[in-house]
Amino acid sequence: MRKFIIDTDTGSDDAVALMMALLCDDVEVLGITTVCGNVPLNLATKNALMTAEICNSDIQIFEGASKPLFRDLVTAINVHGNDGMGDCNLINPTKKQSTGNAVDFILETIKSNPDQIEIIALGPVTNIALAILKEPETMKKVKKIWSMGTGGFGPGNTTPVAEFNVYVDAESYSILLNSKIPLTIIGFDLCLGDSALQKEDMEYLKSKGAIGKFAVDCNLELLNYNLRKSGGYFVDLPDAVAMGVALWDDIVLEKKETYCYCCTKEEPSYGQVIIFDRNVVLAIDTNIPNDNATVIKSIDTQLFKQRMIKILSN
Repeated sequence: MRKFIIDTDTGSDDAVALMMALLCDDVEVLGITTVCGNVPLNLATKNALMTAEICNSDIQIFEGASKPLFRDLVTAINVHGNDGMGDCNLINPTKKQSTGNAVDFILETIKSNPDQIEIIALGPVTNIALAILKEPETMKKVKKIWSMGTGGFGPGNTTPVAEFNVYVDAESYSILLNSKIPLTIIGFDLCLGDSALQKEDMEYLKSKGAIGKFAVDCNLELLNYNLRKSGGYFVDLPDAVAMGVALWDDIVLEKKETYCYCCTKEEPSYGQVIIFDRNVVLAIDTNIPNDNATVIKSIDTQLFKQRMIKILSN
């Protein structure tokens, strides 16, 4: 059985990703760690607790970083709602988070399960960077990290070049890229178009019971954001796509072994992750360092969505 730790800044798309993992019989989620990002840390924790409760899970949930390494926190409450979950007052969780710190939980779990733990990073990677800085040798025993981050092979969604999860704490992302831990990146470019939930998908899920209804309702403000921004009736779920790639390797159609570099110095490029594709012929011969990440380039969107909807409909 595969062993997951899920690190999340629990907003509404994180909640769907958490549900996918908690309801999947093929993986064992050993714990959830929360980090600031979409919302402040206390709300990220509350949202993880309510998501676990709707799944009837007693999973351990540990709080981590309440701020990025060096910068002030930037949130996405304008996208996911003030509470990160659509401002629908869905449920008030009855359980509390576990005692202890997220970073310590990550490190102790890796020590107890060397070369077995896969970390699914759904938000800014501050907790992971802190773990690397604290015990780099322990973190080298992580089997793999799956990161929802970067624009992939497309533009940013927070600045023209930066994706939100990286932009919140680019210094931490740079630490991750330089850690030599096996890393797979699922970029924002994969979550648009056919992988997004459409009106008929949402209506179907709402008809299938409490879990499907929760998955739709928590994304109400994201739906409204998309309607205001583009007039499109859809919900894009980057964290659910990332979780789908982690769960089901057969949905991946194309991936690239690459060297990735995270920009942290100049403000206009802050949070940009430059992906060096060795197959692209450049005018200047560049000495590209060794590959440090696998970047997913395309997925079978219909198969992904079919499986996601099925698991949320049970």
